[in-house]
Amino acid sequence: MTVEKTSESSPAGVLAYLLRFCLENKLVVFLVFLFILLWGIRNAPFDWKTEWIPRDPVTVDAIPDVGENQQIVFTEWPGRSPRDVDDQITYPLTSVLLGVPGVKSIRSYSMFGFSSIYVIFDEKVDFYWSRSRLLEKLNSLPEDALPEGVRPVLGPDATAMGQVFWYTLEGRDLQGRPAGGWDLDELRSIQDWQVRYALLGVEGISEVASIGGFQREYQIDLDPDALRAYGVALEEVFQSVRNSNIDVGARTIEINRVEYIIRGLGFLKSLSDIESIVVKVQDNVPVTLRELGTISCGPALRGGALDKSGAESVGGSSLSVSVSIR
Repeated sequence: MTVEKTSESSPAGVLAYLLRFCLENKLVVFLVFLFILLWGIRNAPFDWKTEWIPRDPVTVDAIPDVGENQQIVFTEWPGRSPRDVDDQITYPLTSVLLGVPGVKSIRSYSMFGFSSIYVIFDEKVDFYWSRSRLLEKLNSLPEDALPEGVRPVLGPDATAMGQVFWYTLEGRDLQGRPAGGWDLDELRSIQDWQVRYALLGVEGISEVASIGGFQREYQIDLDPDALRAYGVALEEVFQSVRNSNIDVGARTIEINRVEYIIRGLGFLKSLSDIESIVVKVQDNVPVTLRELGTISCGPALRGGALDKSGAESVGGSSLSVSVSIR
């Protein structure tokens, strides 16, 4: 008959020693348990109102960011094919951005009229440091690197998991009941000029994207026969509208020892202002846009819509820098 002796250094010996210590020192075990309990209450990520212990909750991400450390460079070139966008925008920008410090890889997409470049940085690179380096690189591009009038911009400072809030706008009366009479263009105008700016003022919100509805714009429908009769080219119409929608500043004039600043107000405010724009003068007779076509308010072209319960609606999506619970 053999008797094996358990070594005190083995896992079983350590566990037996720990159990014996806990059984023989109940007060010490109780104090350690009480300390851990109070420490957990003090740092628990919940809105507990405890006056008898100071609170220091641990910050917890409501929506953990599991995406890559990336930045988006968006470039718009309207009316161009994906091949032209890729050859003249995507490829030159990708070649330049490869030299930014900390870049791990670059993914690019060339679509009709725009280019999206996803710059993936190493995880150790700070998020806002990478944005500043990209801005520095984009601002130092040579003048002939991109086509004339094309300007790349950085996407919002939000992560890939930053869409934290979706909402829709609905017409309701003072009692909260659904009320009709709201057009999609009216709801979109309220979203773009009131709701969007109110949400942008909330702490942690970096961007609010409008979805659905119709963007209201001034539309000039030119008559080809009228253009041909007056001898007016499309470029002349573009230039006339562009020059008419601007305030012009001049020098000063002194009257009775009082100096007055001269300024010409030229911003367009109504359809009648647009109709009165002079495009050309023939035989001392001004040719206005009223003679060349029809001016009206209408919806801008769109590539999608927002549907809610089978009906078209207007809403938005809020992008957040970081969402934490304190």
